[in-house]
Amino acid sequence: MKNKPELLAPAGDLERLKIAILYGADAVYLGGPMFGLRANANNFSLEEIKEGVLFAHEKKKKVYVTVNIVMHNKELEALEEYLKHLKECQVDAIIISDPAIISVAHKVGLEVHLSTQQSTLNYEAVKLWKSLGVTRVVMAREASEHDISDIKKHVDIELECFIHGAMCASYSGRCVLSNFLTARDSNRGGCSQICRWDFDLYGNNEKLEGEKPFTFCTKDLSMLKVLPKMIELGIDSFKIEGRMRSIYYIATIVSVYRKVIDSYYEDKEHYQYQERYERILTNCANRESTVQFFDGSYGVEAQYYNGRIELSNQDFLGVIQDYDKKTGYATVEERNYFKLGDKVDIFGPEEETFTFEITEILNEENNKIEVVNHPLQIVKVKVPKEVTKLSMMRKNI
Repeated sequence: MKNKPELLAPAGDLERLKIAILYGADAVYLGGPMFGLRANANNFSLEEIKEGVLFAHEKKKKVYVTVNIVMHNKELEALEEYLKHLKECQVDAIIISDPAIISVAHKVGLEVHLSTQQSTLNYEAVKLWKSLGVTRVVMAREASEHDISDIKKHVDIELECFIHGAMCASYSGRCVLSNFLTARDSNRGGCSQICRWDFDLYGNNEKLEGEKPFTFCTKDLSMLKVLPKMIELGIDSFKIEGRMRSIYYIATIVSVYRKVIDSYYEDKEHYQYQERYERILTNCANRESTVQFFDGSYGVEAQYYNGRIELSNQDFLGVIQDYDKKTGYATVEERNYFKLGDKVDIFGPEEETFTFEITEILNEENNKIEVVNHPLQIVKVKVPKEVTKLSMMRKNI
């Protein structure tokens, strides 16, 4: 059987980097202090990159840094020094979209991956990028199974494909609506997500009134159902989108895909799709998801045309801070309301998910309480099994 694909997770900060790796990611990607496409994310300082790389390498994992904006002349002047700093931090590769960066990266000794911003969909383009020294191509989100298969047949190069997260209404990152309407440039890291706005709709110079406002944004991507097909195609890296997502989102998505990949490799012949994993992913997100372009599902069913409801996630109840083996109490930092009698799950990097009913809660003064409803409240919860630090408690799914 083919080697396991890398499971690549987003890291918006050091906490999320560590969570991603502990919950099963083989590598993480992050934005540094310069030249990245997530201007609104909590991008890493050079010191934080160094710390993150050290943590990852100790776990035998990798770190990639995005350097994927469209470069202007003035930025090229500062590029080499910045890449030298990344080399000193021992990052494993950089992700670029502007070909001007390639020669500079090679000069300082950095491996180069091509960003999805290049919208690569055919093998001739991949051949070109390989000839320029790119070692991995991140496929366009619009790539179909046939596109990927054809490239694999014609070019010996690593391919990385998105498996989960938000989709762009345009070719990834090439939308100009944000720049036009808000002066925030998508290709410079400032996308204001115009596609998720509500719009007035006009026909024949008259405003059309519907039950809901008109929208044209996409549903999210989830490749869970077709993951075995993607594995058999020989895709080298499975990428999760979401550098601005929460630690709960990262832990949940990474752990589910980790289990599915490992399960397929453990017994390919008897692998079965589990609806429960789909429910977990659905409950974790705030938008509907679909396979999208991989199998041709990019019609009406992949879009929101008449409004949508995006609910903040209330399933995430708390993070385990400690566990006392003598008393059986887990110290929990609260994230959402919970109470006595609630049926909850605990899942973590070192234990199988298990379910129990909350029968005892103590506050910080060790007094019994019935309800936990203060943000980041520290409490002790009686747990029937030993749990590890940074495990998470959620509503039973």
